[in-house]
Amino acid sequence: MDASEIIERRACITGIGQSEVGRRLSRDPLDLTLDACLAAIEDAGLSVRDIDGLSTYPGGMAGPPGFSGAGATDVHDALRMELAWSDSGLETPGQLGAVMKACLAVGAGLANHVLCFRSVWEGSAQRDKGRAGVMPGGGERPTMRASGFSEWSLPFSAPSAAVWIAMFARRHFHLYGTTREQMAQIALTARRNAAHNPKAIYREPLTLDDYFSARMVSTPFCLYDCDAPCDGSTALVISRAERARDLRRTPIRVEAVGSALRGRPSWDQFDDLSTMANRDAGAHLWTRTDLRPSDVDLVELYDGFAFLSMSWLEALGFCGVGESGPFIEGGGRIAPDGELPLNTQGGQLSGGRPSCTRPACSSGARAADARSPCRIPRSLWPPPAAATPAGACC
Repeated sequence: MDASEIIERRACITGIGQSEVGRRLSRDPLDLTLDACLAAIEDAGLSVRDIDGLSTYPGGMAGPPGFSGAGATDVHDALRMELAWSDSGLETPGQLGAVMKACLAVGAGLANHVLCFRSVWEGSAQRDKGRAGVMPGGGERPTMRASGFSEWSLPFSAPSAAVWIAMFARRHFHLYGTTREQMAQIALTARRNAAHNPKAIYREPLTLDDYFSARMVSTPFCLYDCDAPCDGSTALVISRAERARDLRRTPIRVEAVGSALRGRPSWDQFDDLSTMANRDAGAHLWTRTDLRPSDVDLVELYDGFAFLSMSWLEALGFCGVGESGPFIEGGGRIAPDGELPLNTQGGQLSGGRPSCTRPACSSGARAADARSPCRIPRSLWPPPAAATPAGACC
């Protein structure tokens, strides 16, 4: 593909911001969202007036409780923004779809600087009622009439993604001999990394014995394989490359995105239940860049459940299909000083849902240009002094 046709390369990340993050902050979720948005704008050296685009996932929605802290309309009005382009919604290439569409908007000239944000407040919204499922019927919500996908899952008490994704993990375990001891390294690595992140939800040490002593949630997932519901917001500013040159920070160029989904858009009817939508998104990513998996120095992979990071490692070609278990065994390869540092801020398993300096995603992929210096604290990732990093965020 001609590089001039790869529109996302006309986009850069120029600012990042994050609100206070906590298990239960009891703060208005819109306040948290605005804190992150204003911090990202200030980090870029811009003002609210400079922002002419807005993008978010999943948009304003009432349920499940706390899954969305604010929609695009809320932020648009609260900041009195004058926008040329905006987008908000649930049906998109994963949560990172909001960032992808921002890249396309600035690349097409529809906007110069797009503010992207993702907010959650599950900790405060759900309190002690138990975590709600992401589909209708979870938690303690009123009785509802099931339809679509939930018509086939709710009768089996399966409103939660923990149940659906456990199905994929069990299939992977069955086909390839993957073990819980291997999968535990995702959670243990996240916890060690979170110790260096002052905003992380869980920073105390976690041992393998602790992991195996935890209660089971949905086999093979135990409590530590599931992300930490909390309150917080993360925001990014995506800018047109020609508008980014004179801003406060050295811009991080976007090299490529992957958004393909060539199988059925279904949790339980996908053609290969040992993998999922990331299989196609990961393959699509590498068709849009000359970089290869061997060029990548660290990865920030979605870990809403521990197995998802393993699935992404395979989908992105960092190891072979079915080989993610042996790849992460012992944890050395994915440690901060290992071959491929993983989730250096603690991921969602220990850092909490808004812990990353980008919205997380489940079916989209993004690669940062190897020629752009990634802003990662040395305490979280100590690369060789001469290294120029290439990062993959998924």
